[in-house]
Amino acid sequence: MSLKERIKENGIAAVIRGAKPENIVPIAKALKAGGVKTLEITVETPRVLELIERVSYEMGDEVIVGAGTVLDPETARAAIIAGAKFIFSPTVNVETIKITKRYGVISIPGALTPTEILTAYENGADIIKVFPANVFGPSYLKDIHGPMPQIPLMPTGGLDIHNVGEYIKAGAVAAGIGSSLVNTKKTMDNQYFIELEEKAAQFVEAVRKARD
Repeated sequence: MSLKERIKENGIAAVIRGAKPENIVPIAKALKAGGVKTLEITVETPRVLELIERVSYEMGDEVIVGAGTVLDPETARAAIIAGAKFIFSPTVNVETIKITKRYGVISIPGALTPTEILTAYENGADIIKVFPANVFGPSYLKDIHGPMPQIPLMPTGGLDIHNVGEYIKAGAVAAGIGSSLVNTKKTMDNQYFIELEEKAAQFVEAVRKARD
């Protein structure tokens, strides 16, 4: 199975923002135990390349680790060298898409309007992150897929356990979930990781039910 198909099959991409190096592997292990195997580590996080390297080294193929909030090709290249298997962006930057594909990595740029979505896809993006998805809600994905059914969409922004199923039913191939899944501002202790595993399992089950 290709990496892109694995991301789709996983259904949930956990957006990890602000994690510390000593916590990133326990976070990744808890998510994986709950069934969430696509992990986006955002690049504004201090020592982000070290975080990507740690997860990539410790977890190997057990999870798919990538970089998020990537705004330029230079950052994309650095993240790829550190071990990122995909590049998430909040915007459409054609040069970032190009360098990501040059290195054989999955490109998932963020777009909102039909023109942005098509532009990203035409320039080689594998999946389009519809961001911020909560601006228009699940029905927007159906509207986009009317004239452009061939473009894989992954809504991100404002999704939680209560609405993720609606986005999947509306045609999302997967969903990006941020602080409603991984909240790094909380105390990182054993209880947190137990609860994180449980949350991950709830999101995975919500996706499964929506797909059924």
